[in-house]
Amino acid sequence: MKKTSRLILFFLSIITFSSQAQNYSILIKGGHVIDPKNNINELMDIAINGDKIVLVAKNIDPKTAKQIVNAAGLYVTPGLVDIHSHNFHSMRPGDPVADGFTFRSGITTTVDAGSSGWKSFETFKEEVIDKSETRVLAWLNIVGEGYRGGAYEQNLNDMDSKLTSIIARRYREHIVGIKTSHYNGPEWVPVDRAVEAGKLAGNIPVMVDFGGNTPAQSIEDLFFKHLRPGDIFTHCFAELGASREAIVDTKTKKVKPFVFEAQKRGIVFDVGFGGISFAYSQAIPALQQGFYPNSISTDMNKGAINGAMKDLQTVMSRFLAMGMDLPEVIRASTSNPAMEIKREDLGNLSIGSGADVAIFNMRDGKFGFFDYTGYKINADKKLECEMTIRAGKIVYNLNGISDPVISGRQAH
Repeated sequence: MKKTSRLILFFLSIITFSSQAQNYSILIKGGHVIDPKNNINELMDIAINGDKIVLVAKNIDPKTAKQIVNAAGLYVTPGLVDIHSHNFHSMRPGDPVADGFTFRSGITTTVDAGSSGWKSFETFKEEVIDKSETRVLAWLNIVGEGYRGGAYEQNLNDMDSKLTSIIARRYREHIVGIKTSHYNGPEWVPVDRAVEAGKLAGNIPVMVDFGGNTPAQSIEDLFFKHLRPGDIFTHCFAELGASREAIVDTKTKKVKPFVFEAQKRGIVFDVGFGGISFAYSQAIPALQQGFYPNSISTDMNKGAINGAMKDLQTVMSRFLAMGMDLPEVIRASTSNPAMEIKREDLGNLSIGSGADVAIFNMRDGKFGFFDYTGYKINADKKLECEMTIRAGKIVYNLNGISDPVISGRQAH
C-alpha cells in the first residue's frame, strides 16, 4: 500500500512539475511593448496561454513556455483595429478577403464600413463574418440594400431607421454602428436617419462618409447640428473640390477653427485613407497645426490596396513621416478605434484580454509615400509586420521568429 502511495505521489509530482515548467503556450520575449491603453512603452515579455494574455512582465523564464517568439529589436503592440474596410465580396466583387490582407499588416479586427444594409447583413454575416479568422465587425448601412452603388444609394425611401435599428440590435455582437455614405443630394435625410437608427439601436455611433453634391454641405452644420459626440467623420483628410468641404482651408492652409471645437466636443476624426480620400495638402498642414486624427484606418478595398494606400502599416508609416510619434500612431490604430466602436476589450494587452498581438520591425531605407494626386513624401523608416497572433494562434510569421517555427494555421 505504501509503495502504491509513493508511486502515485511520484507521478503527481512529475505532472505538477511539467505543468509548472510549461505554463504558457506562447511567450513573446525581449520586445519593446507599446500598449497605449495601459501606458506601457518599454521592454517587456508577454505570456499567452490558450487564447488569453496571462502575464506582461520583465524577464519571464523561457522554460515556462511551449513556444518562444524572439521579439528582440522589435515592437510588440496590441492587434491593430481597422475601423474602415470593405469585405463583402458578393456585394462588391473584387474587394479583399479579410484574412488575406489583415494579418500581414498586424490587423486582428476589421470593421466593414456599410457594405451591407438591413436587407443584406445576414448574407454578409454568413459569407464573411462566420468564415473569417480575422474578427470582422460591421457598420450597418442606413441604405437597406447596402453598398450597391448608383441609384440604390440615392434612394431616400430605402433609408429606414427603424428596420436598420432592429437588425443592429439583433446582431449587436457584430454590428458596432450605422454608416451613411455616397449620397449626392442636398438633403440631410441620410445623416439624420442614420443618427436616429443609432439612437434606436441603443445609442451606437454613426460613421459618416460625407459630401457628394455641389455646392458642398456645411461640415460645421454636420458637426454641431446633426452628429452627436462619439459619431465619426471618416475620410477626414480628403480634398475633393467643390463637392466636399475640407477641414483645412484650401486657400489659407489653416485648419478651420470649428474643426478643433468639433473634436473637443467629441466628434471623432478618422483617416479612412481609401483610393482618393486622403490628400497630403490636408494632412500635412493639419498635423503641423496640432490637429491629429483620432483613428487611423484604411478604407480597405481593391482600388486602395493597389493604389496609394497599400495597407495599414503603410498608412501608419505615413503618419510617422509626417511627425506623429510611434506611441500616438499605435494608439490611433489600437485603443482609440476600439473605444470609438465601444469595444474596449480590444486594442490592448491587458492581462485576461484576448491574445491578439502584432509585432513590427522598423525598417531603415528609402521609402516614398504618395497620395492619389501623385504628391510624395520621402522617409527613411517604415513599419513592417513580422508576426500577427490572433486569439492565441500565430497566423502570420514573416521571418520565422518563433521557436519552433510553426504557425497557428499549420497547427490546426
